[in-house]
Amino acid sequence: MPNTQHYHRLERMHHNAPCNLSYYPDLRISVSEGKAEITLPVRSEYFHAAKAVHGFVYFKLLDEAGFYAANSLVEDVFVLTTDFHTNLLRPVTTGTLRAVGQVVHQSKSQILAEAVLYNAEGKQIARGSGTFVKGQTLLNADIGYTD
Repeated sequence: MPNTQHYHRLERMHHNAPCNLSYYPDLRISVSEGKAEITLPVRSEYFHAAKAVHGFVYFKLLDEAGFYAANSLVEDVFVLTTDFHTNLLRPVTTGTLRAVGQVVHQSKSQILAEAVLYNAEGKQIARGSGTFVKGQTLLNADIGYTD
């Protein structure tokens, strides 16, 4: 049975993370069972010297979509990314970025998730896949996991 309270708390944890504060109020996240979607409007602050979005933004959105998809299946502790592979497919300069992450395999010790990043026209601009494991940090209010 889906745990919507858990998903809501993960979304709140995302909003409360210090690394995300400079992206707000534009960054949006939605978590469901084994899935996560994150959107972010393109801003010139994300550009590299050639005036397109830098790969660090692609990676951030892909990793977080995979991470939250994985953590949606773990209700007691914060999961950790142990590796993440990224393929950058095309540049983007305008519009809104949308990362969609989905768990593709779960074992006793690992969760594998894939994520796709789309531009405003729905074209894939990047793909990623990662491995996630249970960490030791409890999901609680100390890390922003609140209602």
